[in-house]
Amino acid sequence: MIEFDELSNKVIGCAFKVHSVLGPGLLESAYEQCLARELRLSGFEVKIQVPMPVEYKNLPLKCGYRLDLVADDSLIVELKSVEALRPIHQAQLITYLNLSEIKVRLLINFNVKRLKDGIKQLVV
Repeated sequence: MIEFDELSNKVIGCAFKVHSVLGPGLLESAYEQCLARELRLSGFEVKIQVPMPVEYKNLPLKCGYRLDLVADDSLIVELKSVEALRPIHQAQLITYLNLSEIKVRLLINFNVKRLKDGIKQLVV
């Protein structure tokens, strides 16, 4: 069984609440708004669609990368609503980890029957 830190556990608890009400099958944007609401109701400070700068050899790139949710400036939550998490989703998360100062990330796929099957955590 995967062990999560306290902050991750609280965020996962909020995700379970959202999933129990909405179930699978909606667009990622719907889960994003509902999870942000649930997190705020639980006392979290939440930012949505946070721009993530990318720089290459001192040149800022205008790539348009965005983090889905940032909770308490300490945890990044990347949301998916896909048939199954693929290696590319984890690769994307690892790249975001390398580009960000926040070193704890959750990858949550809401398009699953049991939400626990759609949760991955990465820590640097």
